[in-house]
Amino acid sequence: MSDAKADEVKSRPVFWKAYSFGLVTGAFFLVSWVGQFVFQAIQFGNQASDHGATFSWIEYWPDFLASTFENWQSEFLQLVWQAAGLGLFYFWGSSQSREGDQRLEAKVDALMRERGLDPVEIDRQSREIVENE
Repeated sequence: MSDAKADEVKSRPVFWKAYSFGLVTGAFFLVSWVGQFVFQAIQFGNQASDHGATFSWIEYWPDFLASTFENWQSEFLQLVWQAAGLGLFYFWGSSQSREGDQRLEAKVDALMRERGLDPVEIDRQSREIVENE
C-alpha cells in the first residue's frame, strides 16, 4: 500500500463517527415507526371493539401499511429529495456551494507561489484592470 493510500485510510473517521448523523436519523425513524405501529394498533383495536368485533392482524396490516406509505409519500420522500438533492448540488459545486470556489482559488494561489508569483499582487492588478474597464 502506498504512503498516500495509508495516510488516506488513517485519516478516515471510524464508522460510528463518520455516519453518526445517518445512524441517529435512522434511529429516530425506527422509533417513530414503531410508535406509529403501536398507537395505530391500539386505535384499530378500540375501533374494532366499538363495533363489536375483535382485533385482527390480517385486517390491521393493510391499514398500517397504507398509512405508512401515505406518510412516506407526503413527507419522508420530499425531505429525502431535499437532503439528497442538496447533497448532490453541494458535491457538484453549484452556485449554492462556495467551498469548491475557495478550494480552487487556494490551489491556484499555491501554484502561483510555486512559480514565484505573488497571488495578492496579481489579485490587486486584476481588480485594477476590472475597475478601469
